Amino acid sequence: MSMKQVQVLEATKAAPNSNGRRTAGIQIERIRVAAYCRVSTDGDEQLGNFESQKAYYEQKIKQNKEWVSAGIFADEAITGTKVDKREGFQEMIRKCQNGEIDMILTKSISRFSRNTQDIIKYVRMLRDRNIAIVFEKENINTLDMNGEMLLTILSSLSQGEVESLSENVKMGLKMKMKRGELVGFNGCLGYDYHPDTKSITVNEQEAETVRFIYNMYLQGYGSSTIAKRLTEMGVKNKLGKVEWHDHGVMGIIKNEKYKGDILLGKTFTVDPISKRRLANMGEEDRYYIRDHHEPIVSREVWDKADEIRLKRVKPRLMENTGNRERYTRQFTFSSMLECGYCGHKLSRRTRHQTTTTKKPVWQCMNAIKNGISSCPNCKAIDEVIIENAFVDAFQLLADNFDDVLDSVLNTIEDVLKDDTELKRVKQLEKDISSIETKKAG
Repeated sequence: MSMKQVQVLEATKAAPNSNGRRTAGIQIERIRVAAYCRVSTDGDEQLGNFESQKAYYEQKIKQNKEWVSAGIFADEAITGTKVDKREGFQEMIRKCQNGEIDMILTKSISRFSRNTQDIIKYVRMLRDRNIAIVFEKENINTLDMNGEMLLTILSSLSQGEVESLSENVKMGLKMKMKRGELVGFNGCLGYDYHPDTKSITVNEQEAETVRFIYNMYLQGYGSSTIAKRLTEMGVKNKLGKVEWHDHGVMGIIKNEKYKGDILLGKTFTVDPISKRRLANMGEEDRYYIRDHHEPIVSREVWDKADEIRLKRVKPRLMENTGNRERYTRQFTFSSMLECGYCGHKLSRRTRHQTTTTKKPVWQCMNAIKNGISSCPNCKAIDEVIIENAFVDAFQLLADNFDDVLDSVLNTIEDVLKDDTELKRVKQLEKDISSIETKKAG
């Protein structure tokens, strides 16, 4: 049998300055190009750089005859680790989804995002729509064959840079706290903060409210009653509003500053990407300074109020065991969901579907505690919707990333190994098998 002659039709390279996009076989003559720029601080020098970036991209797009501007999108003084906080970025993505952009120019990976997962997510989403992202500093076009592999490595380095910087900042703050310097003071009823000297002094008018709260508490009144009385009297809080809640009153009762002491390091940041903060239960060093400033109530009054508080408070799992995981992660998404409108955490609740069946939902804590008027746009979200969204997001991340999938499977396997209920089920299965063997014999 004779060999048939095969004619090879060689591939043709894409035209220069093209992002490879085609529609219905017709070459697009002008590419709709957008640019994204961001500065991470609000200093005058950085904001000047911000304006120069915008001018640079406007000029660059204008000079290329094959390009037409699809907009310059920018965010001033916004963190690079959370894209959901950047309005300019989100507007650009919406235009991409609407088919209004063919290519995105940006200075570098770190300007686009410092979060590896976000970079991979958006690169893939835009690649599926044949939209290129060009990172000028790294000379990467995401539509190139090897672009994603290189992008993953470089974005990991970018995230590592953030984590390294975060550790340096943490170390600097710890050194300040060791020296007794006031760090992270966010305002406190009864005290005025002086940034120049980093010290606090008594605000006598506000201090009267603090003493009133302690006096009522020692007389046997609860925090809810005290909050109601303050509201009825028209007393203003630190923000100048006549608004009092039981947790705010209890926060004053528990605050060691009112007896002249100060505890530094009450909270800590888990990681610089999620920026999640937790109460410090021993994970990080804390620093207690006695007689740091002028007290508002005597040490005896404060100690007596604290004694009453400890007698009244119901024992809680976290306080008894110190086990944060069991308390803050009681459910799968505990401490992980935030309200898209006000930024407060979402809490898991149960809703009655019928008289006999219930369904789990997640709702904004701000609306739950302070009323729907505090977050009027929030809605209770069915847990099943969140679960499905998580599965979709995980599939997007794990697609072609076997190491991610292996890591998750190993974690699940480790958890199952330690699960006492699973061990109990296996033991029961063995017992059943043994009984059945005896019966057969």
